[in-house]
Amino acid sequence: MATSFSFAQAIRFAKTPPSHHVNPLRNFILSVPFSSSSALSSSKKWRQPVVSVLELGGVKIAKDDVVRDDPTNNVPDTIFSKLGMQLHRRDQHPLGILKNAIYEYFDTSYSNKFDKFDDLCPLVTVKQNFDDVLVPADHVSRSYNDTYYVDTNTVLRCHTSAHQAELLRGGHTHFLVTGDVYRRDSIDSTHYPVFHQMEGVRVFSPNDWEASGMDATSYAAKDLKECLEGLALHLFGSVEMRWIDTYFPFTNPSFELEIFFQEKWLEVLGCGVTEQEILKRSDKTDNVAWAFGLGLERLAMVLFDIPDIRLFWSTDERFTSQFSSGQLGVKFKPFSKYPPCYKDISFWISESFTENNLCEVVREVAGDLAEEVKLIDNFTNKKGMTSHCYRIAYRSMERSLTDEEINKLQWDVRDQAVSKLNVVLR
Repeated sequence: MATSFSFAQAIRFAKTPPSHHVNPLRNFILSVPFSSSSALSSSKKWRQPVVSVLELGGVKIAKDDVVRDDPTNNVPDTIFSKLGMQLHRRDQHPLGILKNAIYEYFDTSYSNKFDKFDDLCPLVTVKQNFDDVLVPADHVSRSYNDTYYVDTNTVLRCHTSAHQAELLRGGHTHFLVTGDVYRRDSIDSTHYPVFHQMEGVRVFSPNDWEASGMDATSYAAKDLKECLEGLALHLFGSVEMRWIDTYFPFTNPSFELEIFFQEKWLEVLGCGVTEQEILKRSDKTDNVAWAFGLGLERLAMVLFDIPDIRLFWSTDERFTSQFSSGQLGVKFKPFSKYPPCYKDISFWISESFTENNLCEVVREVAGDLAEEVKLIDNFTNKKGMTSHCYRIAYRSMERSLTDEEINKLQWDVRDQAVSKLNVVLR
């Protein structure tokens, strides 16, 4: 299930959710260009050369199909540029190394029973992303403030759970789904609008639990905990563990697994026994199932000692050369100590203002040079007008930034905030 709902990676959508190769966009019109994420070289913005067609999970996708000048679309160029990167499929990348280590555990423990999917198209329907995993119609995760919408019926998946129902209907009873997921979010060292999740599902038939003398739910919960405790031992070695009862809309009962690692408790994943309604909709009324979800970045940052989530996207050889296929837990050696540069921006907010929208503006202007956006002051005057002051930290992990380029970035952020967020600068 999804990190979206802590059902994996404790990255927002607090306690709410997050196919076989069936294309969710069968009727999508597809055509041309693809631009990569922006960075700054000297004082000018640099962009990777445009690619004519991007193909994901057998689906050809053009930029014009994803980024549109349309009020129902909120996907910026910076997000489109991440489509097709598929860091989780690179065997010498920390995320690919971690994914393969998890695969190794399941292949060994379950004799290759689990089908693996890691290239399913991230463009999914609203039904797949929300309805199929029982996300309430009024849940905040459905808002344009939290989710990237291509149009009113299509989104960039918020979690790998978006493929669960289709895979169940396709007859899969043991499967792992890994992929890039997209969420509008804050800017700091542990949050990024694109990250990676893995979901696991196992379905049981009456023959599995009847001989045990246990009811179906208890049997599935016991098997789930045994499986995931084994996974934690495989990844972290001998560690103390504890189970926390929690709530997710798609499982009941629901749990979080925590381990005591490096002198503190760490949430590893979220999981639970799948709600029967999900199985019923997939024509599995006589079955019971469990599901879990974990965030690859969250665990990889701990296992590899990677201090900033932006580093996963680095192409700097000083980063990429430190990791090798099959070498789980090699400790990252920092290669730069470039200082941050702080700039403040203050403005009167409008009723429609959200911090996520400000973060989108900052990301569009500064890309990965934006290290943090933090609210440092707010007040409401006698006229009822509310002011916010945000401190933006700019830092490159690869070079020193010049005053000239930082000042230009800040002025561009100010201009874009006024034009896009309906705020009044102070």
